[in-house]
Amino acid sequence: MSKGGSIVSGVAGRYATALFELTAEEKNIDAVTADLDRFDALIVESDDLARLVRVPVFTAEQQLAAISAVLDKAGIGGTAGNFIRLVASNHRLFLVREIIKAYKALVAESRGIVRAEVTLAEEPSPKALEEIKTSLQGAAKGGEVILDVKVNPAILGGIIVKLGSRLVDASLRYKLNSIRLALKEVG
Repeated sequence: MSKGGSIVSGVAGRYATALFELTAEEKNIDAVTADLDRFDALIVESDDLARLVRVPVFTAEQQLAAISAVLDKAGIGGTAGNFIRLVASNHRLFLVREIIKAYKALVAESRGIVRAEVTLAEEPSPKALEEIKTSLQGAAKGGEVILDVKVNPAILGGIIVKLGSRLVDASLRYKLNSIRLALKEVG
């Protein structure tokens, strides 16, 4: 698993770690990941399902019954279906999206994949994205880098990169704020 400490924490992290260890042992990581992705997509698509998952006012029994019906209709069974039912029966369904995210982070880490969140002021060209990716692979110690690109015109220019726990803010807005603070100290 993680060489330098866990990349997940809290209750969601413990659930995700348990699921990851089980799927690694059963050698069905890809199938479970696909089922979890489908379930997560169902939550995004349905306001009613999102409300059921998010609002813990329903009893564990009500959540389990409703989730079981959804899983059966969606054809999500096996390890992923049983796991989601377990989460519901433990009245932790409100954490399921966080658990899925943590599980996917563990899968990515086990495969040497590093996610980098890149924020730019405007949509980058494919060549610029490839240059960013190549630059980040050195920082990722040779692991495969997957970019999550966000466009935020408020940064004015430059780039903000979050790679793991590291954050590099080389945006024009940050630099202008630094200059503004320096001028306040002088005057």
